[in-house]
Amino acid sequence: MAILDETKNEILAGLGTVAEEATVERVVVGIFFTGVKLSTGTGGLCFTPVKEIPEAVCCPSSAGRIRDPRRINGTGAVALLDDLYSREPLRRAIGVAALNALSAAYWERNVPGDYEIRGNTDVQDLIPAMPDKKVTVIGALAPVLQKLKKGGGTWWVVEQDPRTLRKDEMDHFVPAGRADEAIGQADILVITGVTLLNHTLEGILQKAAEGADIYLMGPTAGMLPEPLFARGVRVIGGIRVKRPDEVLDVLAAGGSGYHIFDELAERIVLIRN
Repeated sequence: MAILDETKNEILAGLGTVAEEATVERVVVGIFFTGVKLSTGTGGLCFTPVKEIPEAVCCPSSAGRIRDPRRINGTGAVALLDDLYSREPLRRAIGVAALNALSAAYWERNVPGDYEIRGNTDVQDLIPAMPDKKVTVIGALAPVLQKLKKGGGTWWVVEQDPRTLRKDEMDHFVPAGRADEAIGQADILVITGVTLLNHTLEGILQKAAEGADIYLMGPTAGMLPEPLFARGVRVIGGIRVKRPDEVLDVLAAGGSGYHIFDELAERIVLIRN
């Protein structure tokens, strides 16, 4: 959780009273993504951890442990950041989405110093297809797996739920319980941003081989990158929400990334200088 904590502290220091005065205008917990719009006019997204909700039935007892949906509008944005450390998956998702929305507000007011932000860029296009390199993918990142299948070479995919993989990907499947070996052997490591949400990213980065080329990708990862760069990540692929109200409308109607790229939300890449 240190990564999220450091990111939060950097945002609060950089935004000052802007962060302190920011409030929630709207929250949508969609099937695929959770979205937040703040009074700063900026929006942020996070993967919705549906599979982590233990009682995904009508009126679960866990409903009492989330923020009251009737009163969340008007809540201070900083208060949502306390939920980054919650045991409740949906609270964490809303907290990460708020962190990403505040990151967007930060970028509107501050010019990055030691990293570059490239707009309209898909991070998967920057991941090299090198048959002589060993690649480990953390999470069933479909576009990356398609690229690896075409390029050949040695690669593995670490995934908690093998049902998310296609039949021709199962030969490369590594159960989460055996992830350490695949991580440690990788020349190129591609990690889903969902690891920020479930607090596993720090451990993964600690197990990476020295000199590994590390990529982090997904809407969940659209936040200030310095704590990630400090731990060896070189490239981050995230999302900049361009039209927050319309994005939240799409999520509320069950939409996914296919429905918001590229008109409503822009793919961005953060590259360490």
